[in-house]
Amino acid sequence: MKQLILGGARSGKSALAQGLAERSGLQVVYIATATAGDAEMAERIRRHQADRPVHWQLVEEPLALAEAIEAAAGPDRCILVDCLTLWLSNLLVAEQSDLESRHASLLETVARVPGHLILVSNETGMGVIPMGELTRRYVDEAGRLHQALAQRCDRVTLTVAGLPHVLKGEPIEF
Repeated sequence: MKQLILGGARSGKSALAQGLAERSGLQVVYIATATAGDAEMAERIRRHQADRPVHWQLVEEPLALAEAIEAAAGPDRCILVDCLTLWLSNLLVAEQSDLESRHASLLETVARVPGHLILVSNETGMGVIPMGELTRRYVDEAGRLHQALAQRCDRVTLTVAGLPHVLKGEPIEF
């Protein structure tokens, strides 16, 4: 099963994803895309680490996400990627990133890898239109990525205030 979990900051999307991964009964590989560029982000990363089971395998990959998913995937595994919008941010600020080819590679990889895949991302297109060019591009790219992934995923869930709202696919059973 392929799942996309969207939500705003602190909406409960990561907790939902982790709960679904635990309940999968499969070996979990957690792919983290964040980089600690400042003390506040380092603290966020530390909190996420503390919330994860210690027996999960961790892969830290800020740019080559499709390749990391490909390497970790298997029929007996659950891959949890947290988060796609941080990955997108990393690509937008990287000097030599080819955003379009990495985007296409991710979509192709998601469509064909075996096993269970849970993708977490921030829904950014529900607020005001950003004033800066880079910020507008980020929101546009995130929206395009989410739409394309939603077409390839079996379930798409929007998480608001810790409550999952299934937009596509089977309801979530707790």
